[in-house]
Amino acid sequence: MWRRYVAIGDSTTEGLDDPDGGGGYRGWADRFALAVARAQGGLEYANLAIRGRTAARIRAEQLPVALDLAPDLATVVAGMNDVLRPSFDAARVAADVEAMQHALVGQGATVLTFTLPDPVPVMPVARPLRGRVLALNAALRAATARTGATLLDLGAHPVASDPRLWSDDRLHANSAGHERIAAALAHTVGLPGADDGWSLPLAAAPRRHRHEVVRAELAWARRHLLPWLGRHLRGRSSGDDRVAKRPVPLPVDLP
Repeated sequence: MWRRYVAIGDSTTEGLDDPDGGGGYRGWADRFALAVARAQGGLEYANLAIRGRTAARIRAEQLPVALDLAPDLATVVAGMNDVLRPSFDAARVAADVEAMQHALVGQGATVLTFTLPDPVPVMPVARPLRGRVLALNAALRAATARTGATLLDLGAHPVASDPRLWSDDRLHANSAGHERIAAALAHTVGLPGADDGWSLPLAAAPRRHRHEVVRAELAWARRHLLPWLGRHLRGRSSGDDRVAKRPVPLPVDLP
């Protein structure tokens, strides 16, 4: 039985884009915490993740806080923001993730992490980044094997890259995607009633006409790509001036 769960990471752990109905975001970490709490009758849960954070910043800013909270269950997910930067170095990112895993495992926690899905089926313009994701995933697999953390290999499952599980910005899972990740984690740790249904493919999608694809790509670029490029050219991050949504471990509400 786990007493306290602490999640550290970036926007995916924070919960973008899974609206909670109250102006914030829910996300797979919240959903996983609820599944654990239901399975064992209770759980304390803190979420220290902040959008836009690189692996190095998560290690520097969130890991010390997480260690002070002394969790016996933790998730460490990082790397996507690093993949998007010109200075990306898979070995360096994996080393930061490995250090975080090692510190938490060494303190007695069950530590979970996962690899990144192939971005190309979701975002065709991301084809130049595919090699980076593959390199990072290979490094994360090796790092996790060394630390004794538990790996959910999302990158090995094609359904994780189904565009219907991703939000309109193509960088974050939608509610259905977050639900699948939470179900995958529940299955990974062997929660009662959890199974491998999360890994099953969705029904075949209707074929789209070329003009529909072009229109969707142009709309996405206007709504999401250009603002993202402009923000990064100015040295800004979506996480500037933000704080963790759940910095203190609190009991999970059981509906």
